[in-house]
Amino acid sequence: MAKIGMISLGCPKNQVDAELMLAKLTAEGHEISGEISGCDIVIINTCGFIEDAKREAIDNILEMADYKDAGEIKKIVITGCLAERYKAEILEELPEVDAVVGLGNNGNIADIVSEVLDAETPIVAIGERENLPLCGERLLTTPDYWGYLKIADGCSNHCTYCAIPSIRGEMRSRPMEECVEEAKALAADGIKELIVIAQDTTRYGEDLYGEPKLHELLPKLCEIDGLEWIRILYCYPDRLFDELIDVIAREDKICKYIDLPLQHCNKEVLKRMNRHGDRESLTELINKLRDKIPGVCIRTTLITGFPGETEEQFTELSEFVHEIGFDNLGCFAYSPEEGTPAASFEDQLEEDEKVHRGELIMDAQYGIVLKNNEALVGKTLKVIVDGFDPYNDIYEGRTYRDAPEIDGKISFVYDGSLQPGAFVDVTVTGFNEYDLLGECR
Repeated sequence: MAKIGMISLGCPKNQVDAELMLAKLTAEGHEISGEISGCDIVIINTCGFIEDAKREAIDNILEMADYKDAGEIKKIVITGCLAERYKAEILEELPEVDAVVGLGNNGNIADIVSEVLDAETPIVAIGERENLPLCGERLLTTPDYWGYLKIADGCSNHCTYCAIPSIRGEMRSRPMEECVEEAKALAADGIKELIVIAQDTTRYGEDLYGEPKLHELLPKLCEIDGLEWIRILYCYPDRLFDELIDVIAREDKICKYIDLPLQHCNKEVLKRMNRHGDRESLTELINKLRDKIPGVCIRTTLITGFPGETEEQFTELSEFVHEIGFDNLGCFAYSPEEGTPAASFEDQLEEDEKVHRGELIMDAQYGIVLKNNEALVGKTLKVIVDGFDPYNDIYEGRTYRDAPEIDGKISFVYDGSLQPGAFVDVTVTGFNEYDLLGECR
């Protein structure tokens, strides 16, 4: 049996994959360690979505190579999207790696680990990516009061800038009954905030049932005892149908929080991205959300510097951001990913220009956040407690407006004792840039 360390990078979907692998390893008797030094094997579960993610993965591999050279660990195993996407290149360029495991072999991780321990030469175990396990026992790596429910994997949207379909394949939804049973098990283990994820949650069920079924899954999740908050991430704007909007508005357990990655608002840019809509239709959708779901928090992500983006098109995006006043926003400079259609488009912009445009958007968003936070002062909001900061003698938590590890927090004063995962009512008394301040009496 081996002592194993795990470094999981990238998105929550990848984190769920790591949790499934950890459970398989512990079931075979391996010891999972929170410390890298002294491990027999370190598994790096990588992301390979964009250039920054690839760089982070490689930096982690090189750091573990230093541990290996120093004799502090014995073997390095690479899993996840980078392993799936660059299986041949990894062993060629990173000879310190002892195994490259594709997504389709995640389910065999325990056997692979046993083989790696005795192997004298590197192992490549790829398999069919459609064999990636979507269900099973998980060793949760989130706090014991919130966790993810991955309802599908892969993506069938084929945005021209995105490598996910080529890495993870077409969307594969999990049967509704299976999703509900896993959510019940998570609630029984103490999960109070369930975060529903997929590459595109709003497309859930289309491959199994012939049409999107998220609006039918969510009410079933709301019936589960123990769950207090259900948060939905990654909603594609084209599929926010009235039935789904009505469910979000109606069900008390569903956080009034819409993660709506729009990427742009200009019709021509969106068309080149293989996305739909324009400024007018997106504005209409957001107005509908705000009308039907009072107090809704809308988060988006945008891409600046997409090939061919003109000054006029960027100006339109800037005006759109000011006009809408998103509650939360992330903006990324376009990253040309090899193998994607957009990487071969003409009129690629200079890196400095892409980054500069992104900075202008984030500068604008900063002012919007301050204005939105000012409007919250004096309001009392339900807050989930994340912990206590003994240095400042203050509790930290999140409102329905903040997804864990993505958005902001609220720091608040309370005279008594609170445990992580507790829900309390907090009155907003001020704010510190992106984060709120409050008190609970």
